[in-house]
Amino acid sequence: MALNTSAETPIPVGEVSRLIGGWIDRLGPVWVEGQITQLSRRPGAGVVFLTLRDPSHDISLSVTCRRAVFDAFDGAVGEGARVVVNAKPEWYAPRGQLSLRAAEIRPIGVGDLLLRLEQLKKRLAGEGLFAPERKRPLPFLPQLIGLVCGRASAAERDVLENARLRWPAVRFEVRNVPVQGAYAVPQVIEAVRGLDAHPEVDVIIVARGGGSVEDLLPFSDERLVRTVAECRTPVVSAIGHEPDTPLLDLVADLRASTPTDAAKRVVPDVGEELARVEQLRQRSLRVMRGLLDREERGLAAAVSRPCMARPHLMVDEREEQVAALLERSRRHLRHRLERAEDELAHTRARVVALSPAATLQRGYAVLQREDGQVVRAADEVAEEEKLRARVAEGEFTVRVTR
Repeated sequence: MALNTSAETPIPVGEVSRLIGGWIDRLGPVWVEGQITQLSRRPGAGVVFLTLRDPSHDISLSVTCRRAVFDAFDGAVGEGARVVVNAKPEWYAPRGQLSLRAAEIRPIGVGDLLLRLEQLKKRLAGEGLFAPERKRPLPFLPQLIGLVCGRASAAERDVLENARLRWPAVRFEVRNVPVQGAYAVPQVIEAVRGLDAHPEVDVIIVARGGGSVEDLLPFSDERLVRTVAECRTPVVSAIGHEPDTPLLDLVADLRASTPTDAAKRVVPDVGEELARVEQLRQRSLRVMRGLLDREERGLAAAVSRPCMARPHLMVDEREEQVAALLERSRRHLRHRLERAEDELAHTRARVVALSPAATLQRGYAVLQREDGQVVRAADEVAEEEKLRARVAEGEFTVRVTR
C-alpha cells in the first residue's frame, strides 16, 4: 500500500528504511550472473565480502557469503571471474544498503552448462522422449547383455563381477569406449547402435563411474539421447552416483543409481530364484495334496452312501413304483374306455330314435315332387300331379286325384 505522506506529515528515515527492508525480505532467492570486481577475505572472519558487477551496465551489488561456500572452489573463483550466484536480497537498515547473501557460487562455465542442459531437457520432454509409456520392460533372464563402458574401468568391473556372482552363466558383449572428452559421444553412440543391431543382445547397459558435471556431460548429449530413444533393445543407464542425473537417465528404459545397481537389476540372483522355485514347488505340493485329500474324502463319502453300497435296492424300489404306476394307468385307461363305450351307446340310441328312417319304420311316408322338393301342405300340389312317395322299404309313384 502507498504511504500517505506530505510535507506536514513526513515519516522518519528509519521508518522508510524499515519499510524498504520489509519489502525486500519478501523477495525469494534468485540466481544472479555477474563479474567479481572486489574480494575481501578478512583473516579469522567467517564471512567473505565481494562486489558483483554487471559487465554490460555500470551497476554493482555487494555480496556476502560464508567462507565455506567460497572455499568450496579451492581458488577457482577470484577477482575478475564471472560467476553465477544463488543469493537472497537483504537490506541493511542502519546504512540503507542493499546486498545479496549468497548460498551458492558457481563459475560461469557450470552455470551455462546447467542452463543449456535444462533447456535441452525441457525440449526433449516436450517431444515425449521421457514419457513413461515409452519405457520397455527388461527381460527376466537376458542371455546376452551388451555393456558400454570405459576400458578397464571400475564401472566395467562392478557390472561384470556382480552380474556373474548373481548368475554365473550370464554372457556379456562389452564395448570399451571413451566415457569423457571430445571422442566420447560419437563412440558411445556407435557402440549403442552396434549392440542394438546385435541379434542376440537382450539388454544394453551404459555404465560410467562418478565425476563432475563436465565429466558426465557426454551422457547428456542430444545425439546420444535420441540414439537411445530409437533403440529397439531395452537400455539401462548407470551413470555416476545416485545424485548424478544426466539426460541419458531420463530417456533410458531403466535408471540404475550405480553400475553395481545396474547389474543387480538386470541379472536375477540364481540363489534367490532357486529358493523362489523351491517355495513355489512346495506350495504346489501342498495344494495338490490338499486337493487329493479333499477329493478322496468326497469319494469315500459317496461310496459309503446306501445307493452305492446296495445299488440294486434303488432299482427294486423303482421297479415297484413303475409296476404300481403301470397298474394305475391300466385301470384309468379301462375306466375311460368303459365310460366312452357307454356314452357311445347312449348317443347311438338317441341318433336312431331321432333318425327319419325310424319314423318311416312306423308307417310314415315322405312325398316329394318331381324336382325333389318335399311336400309339406296339401295346397302345394295340383290335381293329377305325380309325386314320389318314400317309405321305409323303398319308394313308389302316386297321382293326386283330388
